[in-house]
Amino acid sequence: MIQNQFTKTTKGCYTLLLSVIIFLFSSSELRAQSIPNNQDELKQVILHFDSLFWESYNTCDVKNMGKLLTDDIEFYHDKNGLTTSKRGLLESISSGLCANENSKLRRAAVEGSVKVYPMNNYGAIILGEHIFYVNETGKDEYAEGKALFTHLWKFENGKWKMARIISYDHKSIPYANTKAAVTVSYKLLTEYAGQYNAPQTGMVTITKKENSLEMSAGSMQIVLKPQNDHLFFHEQSSLTFEFVKDVNNKVVKLIVRENGAIAEEATRIN
Repeated sequence: MIQNQFTKTTKGCYTLLLSVIIFLFSSSELRAQSIPNNQDELKQVILHFDSLFWESYNTCDVKNMGKLLTDDIEFYHDKNGLTTSKRGLLESISSGLCANENSKLRRAAVEGSVKVYPMNNYGAIILGEHIFYVNETGKDEYAEGKALFTHLWKFENGKWKMARIISYDHKSIPYANTKAAVTVSYKLLTEYAGQYNAPQTGMVTITKKENSLEMSAGSMQIVLKPQNDHLFFHEQSSLTFEFVKDVNNKVVKLIVRENGAIAEEATRIN
C-alpha cells in the first residue's frame, strides 16, 4: 500500500515537473517569437544578433552573413555609395575583403559607444562606433580606420534580420606609440651613424643626435628613438629600425620593419 502511494506521488511530481518545463519552454519560445517590450531585453536580443553578423564578417562566413540579411537589404557607405542587392553585397565581400587569404579585416565595436532603440511595429535600431583592424600574414595586427554605424534590424516571420546598414564618417586612426625610449651611449650612436644603401629607398643617411638618431632618405627626415641598444623606433608610425652587427662587432646592415614585417634591408656602405 505504502509503495503504491509512493509510486502515485512520484508520478504526480513527475507530471507536475513536466508541465512546468513545457510551460517554461513555451513561454521562452513565445518571447523569442515576438519583439520584447522591455528595453533591456530588446537590447540584449539585438546585441546578440548583431554580434552574430559581425562574427561571420570577421571569419568571412559569407553564407551565414546572408542568413542574417533581408532580401531587400540596403547598404549605405559614405565612400562607396549605395548597394541594394543582397547578392551583390555578398559577392563584393567574397571577392573583396575575403578574397585574400593573407589579409583579413577584423571589426570591433568601440566599448561604450553602442546604443539600441526600439522601432515600433518593426524591430530595432543599433548604432555606435567601430574600428577595423588589418591582419596580414607576417605582420602585427594594426588599426586601419574607424567609422560610425547604424543598423536597422527587422523582426519578421519570427526571425531577426538586418534590413538597412549605414556606414559613415570613415576616418584613419592616428598611430599611438606605446614604446618608451631608453638612454644609450653616444659611442653607440656614433657606431650606427653612416650611409646605407636600400634596394627600394636608395641612399639612407643616419646621423647622431642627443640620445637619438636622424634618418634622411630623399625628402624624408625622421627621428629614431632607442628602444634598446640595437633597436630604434619612430614615434609617429609603426616603423622600427634594427642595426645588425657581424662577428667582428661591426655594423653591416639596417633592417626596417613596418607593423612587425620587414619592409627594407639597407646595407652599410660607409
